[in-house]
Amino acid sequence: MSEPLLESEAAHAHPGYRVFLVVWAMLVLLTSLLVLISRTGQGAAVWGLMLITPLKAALVFYFFMHLRYEGLLLKGIVTVALGTLLIFFALLFADVAFR
Repeated sequence: MSEPLLESEAAHAHPGYRVFLVVWAMLVLLTSLLVLISRTGQGAAVWGLMLITPLKAALVFYFFMHLRYEGLLLKGIVTVALGTLLIFFALLFADVAFR
């Protein structure tokens, strides 16, 4: 007989394969969208990279790296770090986008 899960163990229950397959399908769809956008021109490709890539990274962090099950402090630290990185990338690619 299996013992009932404690509340802390239930909060960290591993998601099923269906969740990972849906997330994987979303990543493939977003990558395909990014490839299609990049074929329209360099400016669109830069904006597509700046908008779609952080979304893909968020999906990977949240589901595949199990950030979903971490505490609020760690989530905040990762969000601030990624936000800062996104700002630096936006400043870096802004030069290319507005040529």
